[in-house]
Amino acid sequence: SRLLQASTSEVYGDPLVTPQKEEYWGNVNALGPRACYDEGKRVAETMCTISSADTVIARIFNTYGPHMALNDGRAVSNFILQALENKPITVHGDGLQTRSFCYVSDTASGLIDLMNSDESGPVNIGNPEEVTLLQLAEEIIELADSKSRIVHTDSAVDDPHQRCPDIYHAITKLNWMPDVDRRTGLKY
Repeated sequence: SRLLQASTSEVYGDPLVTPQKEEYWGNVNALGPRACYDEGKRVAETMCTISSADTVIARIFNTYGPHMALNDGRAVSNFILQALENKPITVHGDGLQTRSFCYVSDTASGLIDLMNSDESGPVNIGNPEEVTLLQLAEEIIELADSKSRIVHTDSAVDDPHQRCPDIYHAITKLNWMPDVDRRTGLKY
């Protein structure tokens, strides 16, 4: 049977290149507070690559959708919970760091397409529409018809400035691309 290594965009660290292509080696602080996760995923990819097992590597970018844990510390769930409770929405730093958000059904279909292909990866699975965290917070306030205001906190250590997938391989090799736009997904 085939093994799926659910890797992550975190292997790119704080990238010096955007959008991030699978061939990019990344810019990871191997000794920083995020290092265990980042380097753990990088070594897992290596182990899959040198293994004789039939493996495929997916680099999953930020995924969101129904049934997310309310206290998981992710931007989408944090912002939604704060907006629904009309509490201040906390944005780290200036909020100009960018992310891309892929709706869960799109991520799942990308993983299925990858598993059913002859590709071994890595293949980026994510939505290439980039947005600042400040824009995301404002969008969620609007969609929730919230009275929340945005407050800025200290920047997180080693927080990437840009995170956006190049999905050329997913499009050309898997015939996959996301269908659900961010605003629509946030309404679900």
